[in-house]
Amino acid sequence: MTGWLAIAGLGPGDAALVTPEVTAALDAATDVIGYIPYVARVAPRAGLTLHPSDNRVELDRATHALRLAAAGRRVVVVSSGDPGVFAMAAAVFEALEAGPAAWRALDIRVLPGITAMLAASARAGAPLGHDFCAINLSDNLKPWPVIEHRVRLAAQADFAIAFYNPRSRARPDSLDRILAVLRATCGDARPVLFARAVSTPEESLRVVPLPDARGAMADMRTMVIVGSSRTRTIDRAGAALLYTPRSAA
Repeated sequence: MTGWLAIAGLGPGDAALVTPEVTAALDAATDVIGYIPYVARVAPRAGLTLHPSDNRVELDRATHALRLAAAGRRVVVVSSGDPGVFAMAAAVFEALEAGPAAWRALDIRVLPGITAMLAASARAGAPLGHDFCAINLSDNLKPWPVIEHRVRLAAQADFAIAFYNPRSRARPDSLDRILAVLRATCGDARPVLFARAVSTPEESLRVVPLPDARGAMADMRTMVIVGSSRTRTIDRAGAALLYTPRSAA
């Protein structure tokens, strides 16, 4: 049996947002590897072995997947959203680069998914309709001064900014610190979108001006999108629409 490795994105939560390409790979797999809640989204079946693991063992998980594929297994490493956006694709390639030369001959594919910032943006309208960037607020793999520096530069460049992992029990003040940087750098009332658990039954959207935004409005299931100076709100019956025009002065 010839093994292969697919690194797949399961989308933001709704099964309807999983791509047919990812579904086909899961149907053909002998092994599925990933963080515990993501593996739980894959239905058990005969001939499939599930390998759930903790969220801070990405390189161990990637190495395990490569070893299984090298042994002839058909392996899918799952992430939520898109595997190339703060997820497992980079971890697999780090393990591949550091591992045996023979692994480089493996059939390895990255199967894209709908990442959280795009799902959140679509629900709200089009706040990422012009230039934007994405920043991960977790300091597990990079120091906090680097995060603050990047946020400050992004705000000075007037990007809309999508923030992943905005706040956790281990980092209860991280988003408040970033909001303080944004208020000091921007000095305006640009809209801030708090989009929680998009595409799941727990979904909620909230838009507030930057001066009123608070860290307690987010948790680890929240995508925070801060608009640029040109991001606009269209009031209407029901939820307002948020968008950033396609042109810049």
